Amino acid sequence: MGTRLNGKVALVTGGAQGIGRGICERFAAEGAVVGVLDIKADNAERAAQALREQGAQAFAYAGDVAQRATFEAAVGDLERRFGRFDIMVNNAAWVRYGPIDAITPEVLARMTGTGFHSVVWGIQVGAAAMARSGGGAIVNIASAAGFLGIPSGMVYCGVKAGVLGLTRSSAVDLGPKNIRVNAVCPGSVATEGVSINVTPDMEAKRVARAPLGRIGAVGDIASAVCFLASDESSFVTGESLLVDGGVTHALL
Repeated sequence: MGTRLNGKVALVTGGAQGIGRGICERFAAEGAVVGVLDIKADNAERAAQALREQGAQAFAYAGDVAQRATFEAAVGDLERRFGRFDIMVNNAAWVRYGPIDAITPEVLARMTGTGFHSVVWGIQVGAAAMARSGGGAIVNIASAAGFLGIPSGMVYCGVKAGVLGLTRSSAVDLGPKNIRVNAVCPGSVATEGVSINVTPDMEAKRVARAPLGRIGAVGDIASAVCFLASDESSFVTGESLLVDGGVTHALL
């Protein structure tokens, strides 16, 4: 167990699996109290229970992150329990690739609700609680896609570019309250969600063009998030950190 986040109270959206689960595990290992927020209550509880079995303080929360009330309930509960709230990680996403003419209102609404609206509410509700605690850190999970154009990825690229804009602007507004806001921008990472949207052939092409010669691991992203959530990055705000093995720069 580390000590980088000792005494900190955190909430991670989409925390029951994939990158979010990895972030929760890293936070717990570094001494944080962890709130696991997921749209499925059973998944959130299983993830929180696994953390508790490892000796961490962890709590499960369920709800639709596109709704502000979901954040009010989870952040409010953590703040009541511990008298403070320190770290918000806006990680939740719902992704479907497809050609422009195949985009439906339902897909657009779900992708923007889960991936963009949720970041607005997470920043707003999280920052209000952090201000009462004397400050804190918000880390938004964007993507290398926020800097690039991906075939059949118009909505995804737009959502992630929007998250970068939210990060920069809120960092300016919240800095005077001692609240830092940064983004981590993963490249290709081996998760359950990637397997839904990326074929083996697509994955092989991603490996081939990666300067480091591999796909990212969940732990690579969790390490970057932990740095930005910790006091080690106390003079870093408004930053968008690419964790993509060099792919973005290799494509320029």
